[in-house]
Amino acid sequence: MSERRSQLFAWLSEWRSEQLQGRLEAIHIANDSGADMRAVSEIEAIVGRGLEGDRYADGKGHWRLTDGCEVTLVSAEALRQAEQRSGVPLSNGAHRRNLVVSGIALEALRRHVLKIGEVQFAFHKLRPPCAYLDRVARPGSAKALKGAGGVGLRVIRGGVLRVGDTVEVLTQPG
Repeated sequence: MSERRSQLFAWLSEWRSEQLQGRLEAIHIANDSGADMRAVSEIEAIVGRGLEGDRYADGKGHWRLTDGCEVTLVSAEALRQAEQRSGVPLSNGAHRRNLVVSGIALEALRRHVLKIGEVQFAFHKLRPPCAYLDRVARPGSAKALKGAGGVGLRVIRGGVLRVGDTVEVLTQPG
């Protein structure tokens, strides 16, 4: 029965090619837990650490002891929808995520590799917003991002990320 069931629902894991390619819209880092996020146009991604100069790569992130986060990513489309729905401004890094991408179905990342420019990432976990976001960004931010918090990633092939890089979901590391 389980094989039959998986065949019946196989369409759920299939994505159109246009849902698997996009663009890196923004890069944000913070040098310490709770510090303001700042936008950068390019940054080095380091295998097993994260983004050079970011709180998580330097072991200073708020959640470093509980989830081992390296890099966080959120959809530009989800941010726009959350802003429209809530009226809470989430641009300029107020979302507290490192990478903002457009054109990618984030649900397609599970069990796949994400390539941005020359850098490759493995899906780590979903990143729902939490109450900490309200303390360091703006009250109401966590509620605004409910269902749109993004994902956590691990760097599996390092290199330089640049705003404007092509984003692509791969089935295997390349």
